[in-house]
Amino acid sequence: MNIAIIGGGPAGLRAAEIAAAGGAAVAVYDAKASVGRKFLVAGRGGLNLTKDEPRAEFATRYHGGGDEMWAGLLADCDAEALRAWAAELGIETFAAKNGRVYPRGMKAAPLLRRWVQRLRERGVHFAMHHRWLGIERGKEWTLDFQTKDERRTIPADAVILALGGASWPDTGSDGAWTSILTRLGVYITPLAPANCGWKVPWPPALLDAVEGQPLKNIVARAGDVEAAGELLITQYGLEGGAIYELCPALRAMPVPRIAIDLKPGQTAEQLVAKMAGVREHFLAKARDRWRLSDAALALLAHRPRRRPFASAESLAAETKNCILRLTGPRPIGEAISSAGGVRWDELDDALMLRRLPGVFVAGEMIDWEAPTGGYLIQGCFATGTRAARGALGYGASVAAG
Repeated sequence: MNIAIIGGGPAGLRAAEIAAAGGAAVAVYDAKASVGRKFLVAGRGGLNLTKDEPRAEFATRYHGGGDEMWAGLLADCDAEALRAWAAELGIETFAAKNGRVYPRGMKAAPLLRRWVQRLRERGVHFAMHHRWLGIERGKEWTLDFQTKDERRTIPADAVILALGGASWPDTGSDGAWTSILTRLGVYITPLAPANCGWKVPWPPALLDAVEGQPLKNIVARAGDVEAAGELLITQYGLEGGAIYELCPALRAMPVPRIAIDLKPGQTAEQLVAKMAGVREHFLAKARDRWRLSDAALALLAHRPRRRPFASAESLAAETKNCILRLTGPRPIGEAISSAGGVRWDELDDALMLRRLPGVFVAGEMIDWEAPTGGYLIQGCFATGTRAARGALGYGASVAAG
């Protein structure tokens, strides 16, 4: 069986590995000069492969597809399986205190080199500088590519699309595939930035005082959704894990805004009690008594329609519920990942496109998103595994007649 995989990111390479192990002749096509570029970018801060937490809890971290679908996908390839896979490549992993799992050397390049080497040893063919232009159905699938020098058509018994979303377009994930599938009648949820910064109309005085400084150990809320962690004040707004986790909730709000609890470990009453005897200059006194950071003090001092706080109670209420209006997400090209993609109702359980039998989809092309922390790469491995097994099963059924 001849399986063509378009896209050389984590989902495509995982699909190639599973398909080759199943006995298929596998070729990976990518528009760039090498595979795994997004994998390498993700590893710049220490490649976060997965998360050490129970599978049932893991499945709830994905938006799109539903917990039941993700429980099944993770059963195909969960965190334990991913760590075992890395160990087979000679890469030891460890779980940090927060549960995030990293290679012991904290680098992506050694793992990627060994992975590609193993794929080559298993017969996987790599065709670089192949930009996908389209697909047609005859006796078999015919794929249309543009190379550096010519336009090529390549036959395949089954196809796995793993072209990514639209974040980090320099790595090849530019979302151009959406127009190809739309022409073929496939319904796609528009791609949108996920795990991204959000714009805030900061007063110039606030930026002069604390641009680039973090708000640590906070809890941020968007509607009914909470996220604990850290936020970074930037020239254009906010970055950081807490705002990334709130992206799905914020995109669903007609007027996006967040409420920040700057002292989540203490109640308003406890904060007021610490201000006993203070009758004026409440914000200045709170610096020491509440141990407020410079960033938190600036946020409180430069709030909209600001007036000096008239009491410890009013300052405590604002500290526990500091509301910021957001004006929108940063551009999708700056995002860590993207939301949207091929709708789940376009796919069967094997991740095959119902309208295009024999064509499977994996990775960020599908309409799902997850927070940072190991869930993104794990999701790519899980969907790549399912799509490859689906392609092998499809080939077997066609061969059986």
